[in-house]
Amino acid sequence: MCGIIGYLGGREATPILMESLKRLEYRGYDSAGVAVLELPRAGEAVRTSVTKSEAKVDTLIAKLKMNMPSGNLGIGHTRWATHGKPTYVNAHPHTDCKGKIFVVHNGIIENFAELKAELEAAGHEFPSDTDTEVVPHLIEANYKGDFLAAVRAALKRIKGAYALAMFSSDDPELLVGARLNAPLVVGIGDNEYYIASDITAIIPYTKRVLVLGEGEVAAVTPLGAEVSTLDGVTVNPKIVHVDWDVSQAQKGGYPHFMLKEINETPEALANAMRGRLTDDGTVSFREFDVADKQLRRIDDILLLGMGTSRHAAMIGEYVIEDWSGIPARAEDASEFRYRRPTVGEKTLGVVISQSGETADTLVAMQQAKARGALSVAVTNVVASSAARDADGAIYLHAGPEIGVASTKTLHAHIVSLYLLAMRLADVKGRVSPERKRELVEALRLPVALEGALKLKEISYIHAEGTSGGELKHGPIALLDDQFPVIAICTAGTTKDKMVSNVHEIVARNAPVLALITKGDRSLNGVATDVFEIPEVDEAAAVVLNTVVLQLFAYHVAVKLGQDVDQPRNLAKSVTVE
Repeated sequence: MCGIIGYLGGREATPILMESLKRLEYRGYDSAGVAVLELPRAGEAVRTSVTKSEAKVDTLIAKLKMNMPSGNLGIGHTRWATHGKPTYVNAHPHTDCKGKIFVVHNGIIENFAELKAELEAAGHEFPSDTDTEVVPHLIEANYKGDFLAAVRAALKRIKGAYALAMFSSDDPELLVGARLNAPLVVGIGDNEYYIASDITAIIPYTKRVLVLGEGEVAAVTPLGAEVSTLDGVTVNPKIVHVDWDVSQAQKGGYPHFMLKEINETPEALANAMRGRLTDDGTVSFREFDVADKQLRRIDDILLLGMGTSRHAAMIGEYVIEDWSGIPARAEDASEFRYRRPTVGEKTLGVVISQSGETADTLVAMQQAKARGALSVAVTNVVASSAARDADGAIYLHAGPEIGVASTKTLHAHIVSLYLLAMRLADVKGRVSPERKRELVEALRLPVALEGALKLKEISYIHAEGTSGGELKHGPIALLDDQFPVIAICTAGTTKDKMVSNVHEIVARNAPVLALITKGDRSLNGVATDVFEIPEVDEAAAVVLNTVVLQLFAYHVAVKLGQDVDQPRNLAKSVTVE
């Protein structure tokens, strides 16, 4: 949620900011804005041009084209409202009383009310309702001629989560970035530099990325980027090479990113398995290279996730238990942090997050680690917070996912958890070489939940997922001729149970679309419609069924004229709690 872009270099900043904000739209937002330090004309003082829109980025771009600021330093932002409604005044960037310091911010400042009251008592005025606005005023209050020192002093007072890009008109060759509990990277180009909340924003310009750690500040000048702590201690930053291609972040002829990404599922699955699964069924993870002896000690698996990632965790729960014999439990990460769970040194904590920056999931992982658990992050983003903070990582390698509704990364998560299950089963001596080559049974409930989630996310139609056994314990009361049901009846251990349920549903006059295995005739003349799935192993059918449900939700949303790639009120990466 929210997006940040900053630029310092020899080119015009405004076009770069505009293009980058367009690439950040997928994160979910409600307003946008840019600030550009303009090149002064002869005899004129340095000034900063601020342009905002309380609507979409296209509206902002139209404003900029009417009066294009000229300068080599600028910052831009897409805002997802937390404190204050999505209005022009609340849109970023925000400035100080003197109009010299400009800031864009992702995250939440938890002690903003206390800081705001203190600053107001000192004479500072706040036109917006945002928590962000305390940042430029706090920097102003600490400014004594050294902008970077003032930033460090201000940030020491802030509690919560922040990713920040900032500059001061008094220091026209300095762009500053800082992060705490929110993602931020510095892109390194040819004599030009970028600050971004998301690698996707800067892929066309550079693939060399400097990753900021927690509580670190980047000072970017024409000479390079220097990273330090809030105390001014120099840090040797990690630089990674991004292997994504520009075309992966474009629609490629598809009408929507969501449809494109559903169709990229086969490639995503191949990438998730590449280099990890040998012909004899042996699994290895380069970034989670744990000795067999250590894995044999594991007697409890904790899978943490939110939304779609939690549904992947639920599938992983059943597969891991079945394959390895180790008790596994999928948990809502946002609830887990408020409990006192039975987690210890023999627990493996598996954190599942496409972005690797999901706030609730990160907090839950830290809680598990504090109790001694071994941890592994299953994520799509190299050097993300989850990947850095966990003991190891299993990267999806699915490429960028632009659509807010997760599709191909769900399938990559599922396959990655299958591989982890195989690895655990192997070290526990639970499977024969023949069995290792097969995909194992996976239950239907998480698939139904994910199908329901997609309908809610992109079509705004309420839907719910339930197991066949749960139907008679409440949901059956909802059924009538205006309540359509999708029944997952493909071959497997629950198939006969589901067929019986379809008969019960039809008896209540509810129309039924049944997903069946090719050649199955058991629901002929019973279900209203059927959709055939190729005959595959049950675990593989989980992926196929999910693809069908995603496509169903997609076409319903398109038919209703909804914004498929940017559903209302949703953000791609939930980086605040």
